[in-house]
Amino acid sequence: MSVNDYAQTDALTAEQEAGYIQQYLPLVNKILRQLSYHANAVIDSHDLQQIALVGLLTALRRYGIPDAEFPGYAKYRIRGAILDELRQADWRPRTVRQKTHQLSHQIQQVSQKLGREPTFSDLQHALAIDAQTYHDYLQSEYLASVESLDAVMEGEGEAQFGTHREDPERFYARQQQLSQAIAILDPREQLILTLYYHHEMNLKEIALVLEVSEARVCQLNKRLNDKLVAHIKQSESVC
Repeated sequence: MSVNDYAQTDALTAEQEAGYIQQYLPLVNKILRQLSYHANAVIDSHDLQQIALVGLLTALRRYGIPDAEFPGYAKYRIRGAILDELRQADWRPRTVRQKTHQLSHQIQQVSQKLGREPTFSDLQHALAIDAQTYHDYLQSEYLASVESLDAVMEGEGEAQFGTHREDPERFYARQQQLSQAIAILDPREQLILTLYYHHEMNLKEIALVLEVSEARVCQLNKRLNDKLVAHIKQSESVC
């Protein structure tokens, strides 16, 4: 049975949809608070809210009557809707990606030269970049890492949802793979996952908790994502 078959079986009335949207509005607001810090530079806050609500409505229509597992599925759909819109808005056109990659390489060089993580003042002196350029770099890097990390943490979205109901053994095997991959992360990397997925913190808030710069959080995010992907691929190749 497909995901669509389940949606048809548990089809909601318009009145039920409206009720569930109100019920899960706090979840929408949490995700908006988390991603708006990065997305508002590209998408108007009102439009962002509408996109998130459409994501919730899509989740309800595909899932059917919510149960205890629905919030996790809805988070994936809502975040996915926002990130999809950012892609369509061309938030990282090719020229920006090239500049970001170049700047990332330059920042690594400065870090190696100093023997520590550079501050914005260090970068301003070494690279002659302004605050806006640095801010844009952080936004671009973090959103890219969030998008990639979501793909790993949530699996294949709809496919994972279908697998959960149709093939529980396969679903839990995937969950076990992910748990084992997370276990190899160091404590700080595990904390980042907790702050992002369980506490819905944004880049700035995570940086404050860890007492590091936002640039450092971006680096840690990318590193932990690479570790997760490598471990999962290795596990799949052995199976």
